[in-house]
Amino acid sequence: MSSLNRVTLLGNLTRDPELKKTKRGVSVTELGLAMNRVRIGDDGQKQEDTTFVDVIVWGRDAENAVKFLGKGRSVVIEGRLQTDTWKDQKTGESRSKLRIVAENLQFLSANQEGAVSGDRNGGYRRDRRAA
Repeated sequence: MSSLNRVTLLGNLTRDPELKKTKRGVSVTELGLAMNRVRIGDDGQKQEDTTFVDVIVWGRDAENAVKFLGKGRSVVIEGRLQTDTWKDQKTGESRSKLRIVAENLQFLSANQEGAVSGDRNGGYRRDRRAA
């Protein structure tokens, strides 16, 4: 039986992205993403829940994320779930973490009415300093 590992998330960055390079020179960055959900609690009051997830971004998308994104910026991320496992160096215990591997990023900005809309050109903006 086949399966599907695909997620689409809309949220806000929790920190500024930082560009790193692998030993082979491939660009990579890790984004922190927060997604809010508003619901009515058992007491009838509006409650807001926030979910946080880490997102790994590779290659040119990583370079553009570092260049154009910052803390608080809204993004849509399409990608897949990945479980990372490692041994804790202090305790020797096995640890794991679920994160998103981005396959597509769309940078968003608020329009004049306050709604969210996608930028043209796949969400990338031209760097005005380079012109």
